[in-house]
Amino acid sequence: MSHKAGFVNIIGNPNVGKSTLMNAFVGERLSIITSKAQTTRHRILGIVNGEDFQVLFSDTPGIIKPAYELQNSMMDFVKSAFEDADVLVYMVEVGEKELKDEAFFNKIIHSKIPVLLLLNKIDKSNQEQLEEQVNLWKEKVPNAELFPISALENFNVTEVFNRILELLPESPAYYPKDALTDKPERFFVNETIREKILLHYDKEIPYAVEIETEEFIEDEDIIRIKSVIMVERDTQKGIIIGHKGSAIKRVGIEARQDLEKFFGKQIHIEMFVKVNKDWRSNAYQLRRFGYNQK
Repeated sequence: MSHKAGFVNIIGNPNVGKSTLMNAFVGERLSIITSKAQTTRHRILGIVNGEDFQVLFSDTPGIIKPAYELQNSMMDFVKSAFEDADVLVYMVEVGEKELKDEAFFNKIIHSKIPVLLLLNKIDKSNQEQLEEQVNLWKEKVPNAELFPISALENFNVTEVFNRILELLPESPAYYPKDALTDKPERFFVNETIREKILLHYDKEIPYAVEIETEEFIEDEDIIRIKSVIMVERDTQKGIIIGHKGSAIKRVGIEARQDLEKFFGKQIHIEMFVKVNKDWRSNAYQLRRFGYNQK
């Protein structure tokens, strides 16, 4: 029996539902999902295995015009998604009319590989609006196959997955068949803590934060974790900690609950807050945190 395998890379504007779709395909919460823009900073691989296939889904940061070095690095992850894709998934939401970067849009409409255009959040539209959007995007991206979907409600997601399987090339598996992602455990600890910060803090705070897990010690029935929350200013450190430590305590409790579900073990987590001045604009610091890999 022949075996199919390939890279399916998901791109689109911020907040269109890319992470929700990826997690729906994979069946695990690998990518952060919040209502805030720019929650995905890295390119995250989610692997779906079957007896005769392996699909390597790639969730990428939302396409923006970069304002500082971290965002430049985020857009490099998006550019790389064009380079190794066997199928490109371009995701838009109902009401959208354009991609925020013309150069990326030109790459999509001139793509030599199959493009699936997913019109997401159709549960928030009526029939008339949906028909209007379908016609608009068919005209804008004539080389794409269009699927109206709701990633959140799991509507049409199976149909998209089946079409992806049809389009994949014949190939042996790229990763072991029990692999779920290419990221190490510490990455998901960092992302889980960062998600809680995105949910509970306002304005600039979530975007000025990076997490570094310094210890991840796994025993038979418990994982002991020590993580550092990096901020750019002393004032931000105070806000993260909160009155008598109440804010950081809430982050720790919620992160621990999610990580216990993810790893299936008891978690003991310690968190500390450090000031790492202007890390978002510092090339050395960005490399250290897994950005700027060129």
